[in-house]
Amino acid sequence: MLTKVIMIETVDPWWNLAVEEHLLERVQPGQCVLYLWQNQNTVVIGKNQNPWKECRVDLLEKEGGKLARRISGGGAVFHDLGNLNFSFLVDKEKFHIPSQLEVILLAAKKLGINAQFSGRNDLVVDGKKFSGNAFCYRKHSALHHGTILVSLDYDRMVRYLQVPQQKIQSKGIDSVRSRVINLVDINPSITVEDVKEAVVGSFKQLYGDCGPALHADEVIDRSEVEKLYDKYSSWEWRYGETPQFNMTIDTRFSWGGIELYFLLEKGTIKNVTVYSDAMDEAFIEMIPHALKGCAFNSQAMAKALQSLDVDEGLRRQMLEDIIQWILNKGF
Repeated sequence: MLTKVIMIETVDPWWNLAVEEHLLERVQPGQCVLYLWQNQNTVVIGKNQNPWKECRVDLLEKEGGKLARRISGGGAVFHDLGNLNFSFLVDKEKFHIPSQLEVILLAAKKLGINAQFSGRNDLVVDGKKFSGNAFCYRKHSALHHGTILVSLDYDRMVRYLQVPQQKIQSKGIDSVRSRVINLVDINPSITVEDVKEAVVGSFKQLYGDCGPALHADEVIDRSEVEKLYDKYSSWEWRYGETPQFNMTIDTRFSWGGIELYFLLEKGTIKNVTVYSDAMDEAFIEMIPHALKGCAFNSQAMAKALQSLDVDEGLRRQMLEDIIQWILNKGF
């Protein structure tokens, strides 16, 4: 397998995410790239999330922080310099989530930490999350990225994130603070540099030695990254169109929460905006296309959703859950 390790010094989330997408677009056949990066004072939301529901946006920006939206699904996270981000950018044919997770688990083991994979996307120690993971798939390449909490500022995390009470209750916990753990809580001597070194060492051990790490500036086309930076830093990408609506419904399933905002006109769905922290961001984006122009009644909406072409498995289960929920609403 062709491998590279790429690092970057900037702590600007919009630039770092632009570099990540640029690398994803340039993955070669048989290649796996490990990209390590950090953001300062940032809330990163999933591709289909509602920023105002997930983050105290005004407070974050007033205090010099940044809101960023990534291209993968999943939930909102807080990043500071006590957190290390990793990205695996892989030829789709070689993409294997358990092997990629093993890099992080082995790195933790090298640092004396016994970690496990748990739930839909978490790495945990002592039942608490120190790493959340998310995924994005393109035609020929795929992205697996995540966080590693080393010495994150818990107070700022709680200050900026707004975790729905329904989500907290669904996990049987009291608060967002009680869900997570820093590696320094287990071993106070661990630093971000220690974790970085362990992750790179584990990657080379499992995927093959690729020589010294490269700086991002050595491998990117800066003009192309600047175009992507314009997207990531834009209001349109980060906040989206503020939805006009006169009807909203929301619920939570085992695979994630969902909110539907409807603009209705004479009993017809003129427009619909869907927010979700579901991992499958592509499936969520199929829903508005199915419902737009449909009569606003449960039977018609269910029929429209049933027309979606989805495979068996989790995506089919997600669709059936949404259809049954809408039928039970009895519009």
